[in-house]
Amino acid sequence: MGVLKKFEQRLEGLVNGTFAKVFKSEVQPVEIAGALQRECDNNATIWNRDRTVVPNDFIVELSTPDFERLSPYSGQLGDELAGMVRDYAKQQRYTFMGTIKVHLEKADDLDTGLYRVRSRTLASSTNQQAPGTPAPAAPPAAGRPGGYGYPPAAAPASAPPPMPAAPPPGGRGSAPYLQPAPAAPAAGVRMRYWVEINGARHQISRATLVMGRSTEADVRIDDPGVSRRHCEIRTGTPSTIQDLGSTNGIVVDGQHTTRATLRDGSRIVVGSTTIIYRQAEG
Repeated sequence: MGVLKKFEQRLEGLVNGTFAKVFKSEVQPVEIAGALQRECDNNATIWNRDRTVVPNDFIVELSTPDFERLSPYSGQLGDELAGMVRDYAKQQRYTFMGTIKVHLEKADDLDTGLYRVRSRTLASSTNQQAPGTPAPAAPPAAGRPGGYGYPPAAAPASAPPPMPAAPPPGGRGSAPYLQPAPAAPAAGVRMRYWVEINGARHQISRATLVMGRSTEADVRIDDPGVSRRHCEIRTGTPSTIQDLGSTNGIVVDGQHTTRATLRDGSRIVVGSTTIIYRQAEG
């Protein structure tokens, strides 16, 4: 059974009476749980062969209406979300530098149904380091109160600033920032990139790949819901996808967006077509 399914089942045991009405808000707890999983995946830092560290302190920003509905239960919900993150980390063999905490905050710039997740790694004073592993310093403030923000302090100085993803007008979903770049492959290691569409594999042999309904696109998608030049994948560390002004937009890992970072296994939906992005060493 998946981690998200277990989370939903645990939540069902807590939902009754007035508490049940809270979850009729636009933002559902399982949506937040999925976003926390992605936050771990996109911010995972490889320390050595046996240790991958992920954030342990999370802020979930909600619109005013959603925050008012959920805030009376923020403690209980935060504990459940922290437990879900712990279970997911165990499944993925991630480790933490300190206690897992999930907080809810109100964001006046978000509309109902939209949310945003921020995270950081906070080292616990009682946390025991593995022999030979240096203790990481908690990142300093990076443009947001409390030290949250992008890019993290460890990011290269030349890294471009993040761009907020813009959901389509009136649409639902999160409004995330582009995630920091994952760890670069070791020197000398070559990466392979490809996409899988309807069971067919399409290699990405150049730095960019344009997908769309036009015969001039690098990968043609015969779908009436797809624009002639719908979107473009740029490979690198990290790889990204950019909407090219399409009519129906793109959905990446369940979120409507105009630009997003990609990881191995990311699911991209254009029109009624699902595209799986893949990357691997070799």
